[in-house]
Amino acid sequence: MTFFTHDIAFMQQALGLANDAIYLTSPNPRVGCVIVGADGAMLGSGHTQRAGEAHAEVMALRDAQTKHHDVKCATAYVTLEPCSHQGQTGPCCDALIHAGLARVVMAAQDPNPQVAGQGIARLRAAGMQVDVGLLETQARELNIGFFKRMTHGTPWVRMKIAASLDGQTSLENGVSQWITSAPARDDGHAWRARACAVLTGIGTVLEDDPQLDVRAIPTPRQPTLVVMDSQLETPLTANLFNPQRPVWIYCAVDNAERRQALEAKGAQVICLPNASGKVNLAAMLKDLGQKQINEVHVEAGHKLNGSLLREGLVDELLTYLAPKLMGQGRGMTNLGPFTSLDDSKALSFHEVTKIGPDLRILARLSR
Repeated sequence: MTFFTHDIAFMQQALGLANDAIYLTSPNPRVGCVIVGADGAMLGSGHTQRAGEAHAEVMALRDAQTKHHDVKCATAYVTLEPCSHQGQTGPCCDALIHAGLARVVMAAQDPNPQVAGQGIARLRAAGMQVDVGLLETQARELNIGFFKRMTHGTPWVRMKIAASLDGQTSLENGVSQWITSAPARDDGHAWRARACAVLTGIGTVLEDDPQLDVRAIPTPRQPTLVVMDSQLETPLTANLFNPQRPVWIYCAVDNAERRQALEAKGAQVICLPNASGKVNLAAMLKDLGQKQINEVHVEAGHKLNGSLLREGLVDELLTYLAPKLMGQGRGMTNLGPFTSLDDSKALSFHEVTKIGPDLRILARLSR
């Protein structure tokens, strides 16, 4: 498929709109749409709203209507295949057909089995020109968790770690505030905000009593908090209880009295034990996928970090490295000790960015 310079420019605008919805649309994908007339004039634009509200294509059509623009024979640039099924909203492909557009350019096919090419087929059956694959990589990156959940049934797992240059996440006595700078911490909150759920372990809850909510940036919603608590030891006075967000506690031993007390605080308790008396982490992620969680943001200690990595359940490391050496302390994970370099976990650097004085490294696990 050959695309022109103007096609790329309009799709980049649509991707910018999708990025504007990054904290908003879960569990739906982040989608942007621009509608352009035959003369190259922008007629309407929009992005997907909260779940149950209008999708990007409908928002763009409404924008054009508000501006009294005629969209007949126009082109829509949309970052994901228009849906073809009746969910909480109607099929977007039908809205485009009824509006009389002539062409639809989309970045990526929707991996949702309820769509997966059916929207493309319906548009083409209505006589529209449909071109697919423009800036597909960028569109998939914006919805990396949605794509993984739709294809594998589990969310994208991103493990956040803040450490010194020599890999220490705290001193031996547990002191860790603050290793990284304020800009890095604020950036970490932005990554929390884009996730559907923040995951931590009972060790972190007992030692730090964290809130683990989004405070440093404005956000239209708080991600769900997920706690790995095998023995249901979460204190009823813990700072994690927040009426603005759900709290899900996964356990391995179902103590009825503790369950009832935690549920009275608003938590949902799910018992998923493994053979070792711990939470079955793979089953937990499968359950989160069934609960429509696209992206999981892990902020935990070295033990849970190590367990997730050993079981091959992590997709990406979000690591902030401060320009300081801390000597002996607590490391990032409890992996190893290995006897061979072949046992190490291979990574590929996806992105390296300077945030204030610190480095932010996105590294993906090799599969």
